[in-house]
Amino acid sequence: MDEDTRPNRRKPAPKPLDPARLDEMALAYVARFATSAGKLEDYLKRKLRERGWAGEDSAQDQVAAIIARFVELGYIQDEAYARMKAGSLLRRGLGKRRIAEALGQAGIDEDIRAEVMPGEFEAREAALAYARRRGLGPFARRMPSDDPVQRRALREKEIAAMLRAGHGLEAARAVLAAADPDAAQGWVEEAREE
Repeated sequence: MDEDTRPNRRKPAPKPLDPARLDEMALAYVARFATSAGKLEDYLKRKLRERGWAGEDSAQDQVAAIIARFVELGYIQDEAYARMKAGSLLRRGLGKRRIAEALGQAGIDEDIRAEVMPGEFEAREAALAYARRRGLGPFARRMPSDDPVQRRALREKEIAAMLRAGHGLEAARAVLAAADPDAAQGWVEEAREE
């Protein structure tokens, strides 16, 4: 059968959600993903927008009740999620600004965000890890050109990459100005001693 003669079949619209189905979806989500209360709320609201609501109570009230119950049962722990997420981003070499953005998007409370933010030593380690992973500064895989214009352009690109990764300008300059990997590691160790 060619395309023009095929019957036009549409997928039936999904049934609107009821309280039991919304609860099942929430439970499946927290079972599958590490999440925060804010992320679960966003997920449930998105599903309600997509499918509609068939319950007698307000959909917002139902979402709030599910989240409150999951927090009480320990299925959702914002502080544990924030620590896990911050640690994961640090290991990837991302800086404080990117960590704060990610936690904010996950709906983590300001107090918890402040509590789990890395210290100076951890932030420097992350900057060094990022430079190492990306081959920046003392970890460059090829020798920079002798042309000062090209060297400056390369340095500006490297600084921009460090800034996009959430590191401060001071940290980016310190890592990239290191003469060799040992000097960069020494800059990190200075923070340990402070």
